[in-house]
Amino acid sequence: MIDLNADLGESFGRWTLGDDDAMLDVVTSANVACGFHAGDATTLRRTCVAAAARGVVVGAQVGYRDLAGFGRRFVDMDPVELTDEVLYQLGALDGMCRVAGTAVRYLKPHGALYNAVVHHETQARAVVDAVRAYDPSLPVLGLPGSELLRLAEAAGLRAVPEFFVDRGYTAGGALVPRSEPGALLHDAVEVADRVRRLLTEGVVRAVDGTDVPVRAESACVHGDSPGAVEMAVAVRSALEADGVRLAAFA
Repeated sequence: MIDLNADLGESFGRWTLGDDDAMLDVVTSANVACGFHAGDATTLRRTCVAAAARGVVVGAQVGYRDLAGFGRRFVDMDPVELTDEVLYQLGALDGMCRVAGTAVRYLKPHGALYNAVVHHETQARAVVDAVRAYDPSLPVLGLPGSELLRLAEAAGLRAVPEFFVDRGYTAGGALVPRSEPGALLHDAVEVADRVRRLLTEGVVRAVDGTDVPVRAESACVHGDSPGAVEMAVAVRSALEADGVRLAAFA
């Protein structure tokens, strides 16, 4: 069994990013933007309603307050301020979920914040503190071996490791920076085979050709990637053909 998640709700005003409705027909969990890195009130509510109608679990994808940079620029924040901003985002999305007949069921950082909390202990602790203050029953989704998951587990939270089907990995198990070759994958057959190998062998092929051990309870397809829907469909079809059950972890 494995969960399949995607980043959704990232459109803003008249600007549309990704095909949320199509992705919601495929995934089991939706990482919905909370308005800081992407998403406006109407987009967030519409995404929550669509997810609830399909029985897709909603998670809060929190990020830095950086609409212009799509949350992909590191911000050296005071940890108390970061905790408060994560709480603000959790509450905003949970309100939209309530009127849609669902609720926020987990938290996942976005973009630069996601990458920062892999090694930045202070910011990772700030995110964990926000989850503990808001609802300690919420799982935290993140990169295996990250400070975020280590601190979440130490705080008594459920730490859920994930695998990125459409991102390149370094030999150390980190994500290849988007500015470097091999960072993004677009071939639907290739990404489906990577997930199959993850489940059968517990490894992923890194950009240098070595095999890196990866443990994951959820697989992520970026909703804004070219061909995202096709990749998600290919992954789901391949797993179901292998007898793997897709179900939300939360």
